[in-house]
Amino acid sequence: MTAVLDAPTEPPLYRHRWAALGVVLLVEVMDLLDATITGVASPAILRDLGGSESQIQWIAAAYTLAFAMLMVTGARLGDIFGRKRLFLLGAAGFTLASAACAAATDPGLLIGARAVQGGFAALLIPQGLGLIRLMFPPREIGAAFGLFGPVLGLSSVLGPTLGGFLVDADWLGTGWRMVFLVNLPLGLLAVAAATRLLPANHLTRADGAVRLDLPGVLLVGLAALLLVFPLVQGRELGWPLWTYLSMAAALPVLLVFARYQRRLKRRGGSPLVEPSLFGRRAFTGALAAGVVFFGAFAGLMLVFTLYLQLGLGWTPLHAGLTMIPLSLGLVAGAILSGAVLGPKYGRRVLHLGLTVAVLGTLILWATLSYGADGLTSWQLIPALVVAGLGLGLIMAPFFDIALAGVEEHEVGTASGVLNAVQQLGGSVGVAVLGTAFFGWAASDGFRPAAGRTLGLTAVGLLIAAALAFLLPERARPQEDGAP
Repeated sequence: MTAVLDAPTEPPLYRHRWAALGVVLLVEVMDLLDATITGVASPAILRDLGGSESQIQWIAAAYTLAFAMLMVTGARLGDIFGRKRLFLLGAAGFTLASAACAAATDPGLLIGARAVQGGFAALLIPQGLGLIRLMFPPREIGAAFGLFGPVLGLSSVLGPTLGGFLVDADWLGTGWRMVFLVNLPLGLLAVAAATRLLPANHLTRADGAVRLDLPGVLLVGLAALLLVFPLVQGRELGWPLWTYLSMAAALPVLLVFARYQRRLKRRGGSPLVEPSLFGRRAFTGALAAGVVFFGAFAGLMLVFTLYLQLGLGWTPLHAGLTMIPLSLGLVAGAILSGAVLGPKYGRRVLHLGLTVAVLGTLILWATLSYGADGLTSWQLIPALVVAGLGLGLIMAPFFDIALAGVEEHEVGTASGVLNAVQQLGGSVGVAVLGTAFFGWAASDGFRPAAGRTLGLTAVGLLIAAALAFLLPERARPQEDGAP
């Protein structure tokens, strides 16, 4: 007999990969809703629990700051202990922390619970990237990640609408607490579905010996805290000298972190961030552009929803429904840029999106500053649609283009750093624009304060547009398996 050699075959495809992708998207939606949903609920929280204006900012910033501080750490823990295990731990902890937020009886407890919630989100969210790269063959990864743009973009701006509906509905007398209680069924569903649908935990660990870089974790956390804490508290405390010294100290701490990462790598250790990333101008440019862009986006969402309620006296539901045109514009922009413009024009789509976003912000500024006193939601629609379209054009291709300047072995670390920067940018934006808004409102009233803050947002978007010139021209080819 003649032996017949079988032709080499691809490894079998993971059978539940598309259903598992749905679970990953579910927890991403939970995260983005929680990062934005509290803005519209903050006035109701302040009326119920009391507290100061800076505590309104901390309700939003505590979540994103804890997320940013622990995001890269969460990704590394998934490499060590298995991504499925960390996914389940993060989802369960996030759900319990949501219950603690709903049960809070004073602003301090709520802010603490929000920080814990953000910490568990940092364990949960990074696992999605590694799981998708594990479950999907290269030819399908592009389609899998193509769902992220419209789904996550819509979630990030639907937060205020959903929050306004839940606060005004006042189901069972829960009021604002329902914006956190809604996470309980979603979180339990995520845990149950992940237990059944995600690959076995031993398949989701990284190959090779990997250790957690605790000094690196502490240095990154210290730098973030040194920057954000004085930005939020400074105005209320009268901007004492230590607030300026604290913000100035953040940069040297980051430089110490970078040097420590290089030294640890030379010694054969497991640095928290791949040191070679620090030497890539395109990637560091992406970090700078990301901080400014996501900061402007998060600050705009918080300040605008606060103005609609505190300045115009609208109900949470009215304010939330007013944001729907922004949501629709963002989804349209994300689909257009992800499916058509991004693959063809690359970085130029980012510049187009930033230009359109600046235009929408300026139209919004003009509407608030020069419109009639009896402002209506209908008058805001053109500006919100244009701003949302611009934001959507940016969000879909940003991460792909930002990752184009890194090597294949750096993609995992770089993705985690970019996501951490997204969250840190959100914290900084809430701190800077929130502080400016409340400061101007105290001296000149809410309407001038909102107009000036929108002008500051437009300046931030223009700075992001200038920094975007440092990014690569094109995204990473999807056949490489990059997100």
